[in-house]
Amino acid sequence: MFLNFLLFYSIELIGGLLIIIGAVYLYFKYVVYKYWEKQGVHYIEPTFLFGNSAELLMGKKSIGTLHEKFYEDNKQHGYYGVYGSKQPALVVSDPDLIRNVLVKNFSNFQDRGLPFNEKIDPLSAHMVFLGGLRWKKLRAKLSPSFTSGKIKQMFNAMYICVDKLTKHLESIAKNREIIEIQELCARLTTDVIVSTAFGIDSNCIDNPDSEFRYWGKKSFKPSLRLLGTLVAPKVMNLFRIPMTDPGVTKFFTNAFKDTVNYRIKNNIVRRDFMNLLIQLMKQGYVEGDDGKSSHITGFETTASTISYSLYELSKEYNKHIQDKSAAEINQVLKNHDGKITYELTQEITYLDKIINETLRKYPLVPFLTRQCTEAIELGDTGLKIPKGMDIIIPVLGLHRDPNIYPDPHKFDPERFNEKNTAERHPCVYLGFGEGPRICIGLRFGFLQVKIALISLLSKYKFSIAPSTPDLLDFESFSLVLISKSGIDLLIEPR
Repeated sequence: MFLNFLLFYSIELIGGLLIIIGAVYLYFKYVVYKYWEKQGVHYIEPTFLFGNSAELLMGKKSIGTLHEKFYEDNKQHGYYGVYGSKQPALVVSDPDLIRNVLVKNFSNFQDRGLPFNEKIDPLSAHMVFLGGLRWKKLRAKLSPSFTSGKIKQMFNAMYICVDKLTKHLESIAKNREIIEIQELCARLTTDVIVSTAFGIDSNCIDNPDSEFRYWGKKSFKPSLRLLGTLVAPKVMNLFRIPMTDPGVTKFFTNAFKDTVNYRIKNNIVRRDFMNLLIQLMKQGYVEGDDGKSSHITGFETTASTISYSLYELSKEYNKHIQDKSAAEINQVLKNHDGKITYELTQEITYLDKIINETLRKYPLVPFLTRQCTEAIELGDTGLKIPKGMDIIIPVLGLHRDPNIYPDPHKFDPERFNEKNTAERHPCVYLGFGEGPRICIGLRFGFLQVKIALISLLSKYKFSIAPSTPDLLDFESFSLVLISKSGIDLLIEPR
């Protein structure tokens, strides 16, 4: 009797669940996933519940390579629709329309549309995520810290860190050993940023277990927290789950406050970002928390550019590029008595092409996002973009488009000579973004990369180690392009 009763209600329960699942399926299929069809916009067919993110959620592709594939298959339309798990978004692939979004109609697309909640995740409230008036005010407050003149003042602090790395590699190079360059470069950029932002010697080069490196690495570690924030921000907020690891938030918040208080109390003046920020605080231009997270994004992005540059230059078929760059560096060094100075970095021009070509193949951020803040028609397409619509710009796809960059997997710095650059559409190279929201740390990051490559290439030769693949695979749950396997290089004296 009891078993019959249990069986009856089990069947009832299963039947009820099937009805609910069926209703949800029909809702997604005929309501949610009909948005772009109703708008008359070409779109990529979504998967139930996952939208167009199934391969990302299963870890098969990174978000950058996923949108690169979408771009390859759909770029001819100029724009096309995609779906997150539920939310529709518009991908813009036509360069003129991209310019409309990033530059011409910036006032209608000034937000990035990236979720943040500073109540549960204080470090998320930085310029990458902020929008509207808050972003505009913070950008205006911090921009004076990133002028060419201010960055020039920090050259010595940067060079000291790079020189420490160069000396650290001396014995390793003599023995022709293999090094994992990605983590080593991350330790270098951590030292540079901690020195210029906090005025502290984090000594990550000699001590890879330094607290700053530990928490810096954790802040960029691919995680389900990040994926959850991007795919289901409302759920993350409901359960008060921060995107940033709480330990990362606590460490960098305390480091910032302790440094500010110590400098003010002891009247310490140093040519770095922290000193500029303290001056702005004293004048009432910025609040105490405005700068605490402004440099964290540079830990991995700048390191990646250095390591990907060396990776490409180390390939056997690119050795002539490495040798040409080293020859230019050493020739200019002779004219400066062998000393690396700020002025010397400005005279070495071939390296600029190498860095730009690296950022073409491996952009810091493989896609850009914008959110429509005021309804507008997209160029002359007749398509009306409603307020709140997310816009995606597939940077990696553009950068590897053979119609824009012939033989795109070839590493060719001459793509960025004066003639070729002038002939290209300005919005098909987005290494640092474009428009008013272009990366504020562009000059600072570029100079870091350049000093490191000048110092390393002047003294050492690099070759690909047998364990390093010819084509890199990237972490799935990461906003930036981070190699899954690391990058092993053989180093020897030049």
